[in-house]
Amino acid sequence: MHDLETRELRYFVAVAEELHFGRAADRLGIAQPPLSRAVRQLEQRLGVPLLDRNRRGATLTDAGEVLLREARTALDAVAAAARRTRRAGDPNRPLVLVTKAGASHELLQRLLDTAAAPVEILLCEVGEQAGLLRDGHADVALMHRPFDDLAGFDTEDLCVEGQVAILPATHPLASHDRLTLADVQNVPDLPIARWPRLDGTYPDGPGPEVRTQSKLAQLVALGRTLLVIPASSRAWQWPEHVAVPVVDAPDVTTVIAWPPNSRSRAVAALVRAAADLREQAPVRT
Repeated sequence: MHDLETRELRYFVAVAEELHFGRAADRLGIAQPPLSRAVRQLEQRLGVPLLDRNRRGATLTDAGEVLLREARTALDAVAAAARRTRRAGDPNRPLVLVTKAGASHELLQRLLDTAAAPVEILLCEVGEQAGLLRDGHADVALMHRPFDDLAGFDTEDLCVEGQVAILPATHPLASHDRLTLADVQNVPDLPIARWPRLDGTYPDGPGPEVRTQSKLAQLVALGRTLLVIPASSRAWQWPEHVAVPVVDAPDVTTVIAWPPNSRSRAVAALVRAAADLREQAPVRT
């Protein structure tokens, strides 16, 4: 079988997402007849139907569902390769380090203070580091095990820390010196906030669904939710918040992560600098 071309994958993805040849053609900026021919030719080359056509548009076959998933991955990889190539061709560019906003603040500051080369910081929301590292928008990332998606990356452990509950300062639990998971998981008037899983779905529960630190911070300040996070992440807490250690919460390991095929000397130097920090005074948690 001949190799698939990125052009025909882009054509197929547009049709598969729109489920309508006319809308897909408009999206691609081409006429509909050549788009229809290109998808037909792709089906003939693969030897399987990808779409069931009807008067209202089209639906995906089982084979089409598989190709849509694989084509998105392939196109993302091609785009990432282009970004990394352009970045590698610019000797004056700074390294881009992506990290969750508000996380590992002291460690990040120490790393920037000791880095030999310029480092640009890309701040993101919870769970976004992996995607930005995979698609070439970042060179390295600070991530947290077991919460973040580390699959496929090279990593170096930097520090291990406990977790704290971030509570409204006016709530009775805020006066405690320490809490347990049972204490924070059974508060009728203050349900735990729910973050999306790695697949984008939310766990069941009464707590509000959140995606951003700013939304979460305000909901805590308003007395609508609480959360349990790594101790170093409390750097972003508001005056209306109180952080209380959760003594039986699982430990969290902060790691520095980078693509496994990286040959960048600058990335290697930054990883070494981060590892050196690990051997020095521990990060306060």
